[in-house]
Amino acid sequence: MATKGRRPIHTPTGNSPSSPKTNMNFRPGINDTTTRAEAKGTRPTATPTSIKEVLTMMVLHVCKKIIFFDINLKVPLYMGSLFFISLIGDFLPYPKTYLARSDNLFNIYFVKMGWAWTLLFAVPFLVMTSITICCGDHQRIVRKHLPRLGIATVFWFIWTKLFNVIESSYGRCNIRGFDTKSSCLKAGHLWSGFDISGHAFILIYASLLMMEEARVIIGWESIKEHLRNEEHNRSKNDNSQTTNPLKSLKDNDLKVLKHLYTRYTPTIRLLFIGMTMLQLLWDIMLVGTMLYYHRMVEKVISGIIAVLTWFFTYRVWYPAQSLLPDMVGRGMFNYQSSNRQPEVGLRRRASLLQPGTSSQTQDIPKFMGMPLYAARQPQNASPTGSGGADVNASFASTTMNPNIMGRLGSGGAPGASDPNSRYQPRSRFNFNE
Repeated sequence: MATKGRRPIHTPTGNSPSSPKTNMNFRPGINDTTTRAEAKGTRPTATPTSIKEVLTMMVLHVCKKIIFFDINLKVPLYMGSLFFISLIGDFLPYPKTYLARSDNLFNIYFVKMGWAWTLLFAVPFLVMTSITICCGDHQRIVRKHLPRLGIATVFWFIWTKLFNVIESSYGRCNIRGFDTKSSCLKAGHLWSGFDISGHAFILIYASLLMMEEARVIIGWESIKEHLRNEEHNRSKNDNSQTTNPLKSLKDNDLKVLKHLYTRYTPTIRLLFIGMTMLQLLWDIMLVGTMLYYHRMVEKVISGIIAVLTWFFTYRVWYPAQSLLPDMVGRGMFNYQSSNRQPEVGLRRRASLLQPGTSSQTQDIPKFMGMPLYAARQPQNASPTGSGGADVNASFASTTMNPNIMGRLGSGGAPGASDPNSRYQPRSRFNFNE
């Protein structure tokens, strides 16, 4: 019984035109050894992460979700709650709870000393973060970062004193004969006046202040990676890495940054968690103020003043580079902008799959020259219509090498050239054309 001999896959190549020159490499002209050598990583690997570190990062992630609540929703939520909840309380008194008592624990030891509690967490947090990103430059901290809290304290003092002046000047005692608020209260009587809510102002303004000052921690963990890469680049005299934000620092500043970052980061994390918990407490106490204290107009006016003060300082004044102080997170290097990646949402990804978009204009991911996914077609579109060509035919005509398919048909693959074989290609895959 005669057997049909197989032809070798790697056919010899010659100088004659009849001998086809084949090459099984999908990427001809590339030295594989050189490519692998160039693809080896040159950056130092990160140190193993401990369980404690993982748990800490999880807690920080939850705190960031709380304190960095969308400001475009938070401010309207504050103002809407002050209006509607307070308006309902003016006509339909709410049931009395522990927060309705003026001598409750939270009101005496927290709200009445609300600004002191805010500064207790905000001042050391600002000092430690600023001295780190400024690489130990104390003069820069005093001139460009600490004034933010000083300005906030001045606004808090001016507004709260003005509220008291308005109440004392435009009020009266329920008993005649007492012209001042202090004399009326000392005699045990009641003083009725336009009492703009100082508590609502402090709670809202302190929450917005802590939210702004805490933004410095966004991308804070990336400084560790930047330090590791920059030290490696300088030890190897590698100037190819141009995206590292620490590249412009001097050697002494880099050493100071590494020391301060390692020293203060654990404390900074604890202060950030404390600021988050304090902001949650302020929001709870603000709900108590809405329910049981002051009238609606007095609370709404105080809320408007708090929001306008925050907006003027952190959205208008501080972003202006020509005026002091600096914005939050601005130091001798910019570590936050290097962390921001372009967000590709579902709309952008869907646009890549719309019919009529060519691969030349859209950066469709590919593997070995072939697209990872094909263009989506409308259900009512014809298989060969404009922008909706047959994907399989396009794949066969554009990505497959005719020489390779000829070699597979000459003996490499079963059924490629044998008419009696049961492995026959479909009619639309005409590889012999």
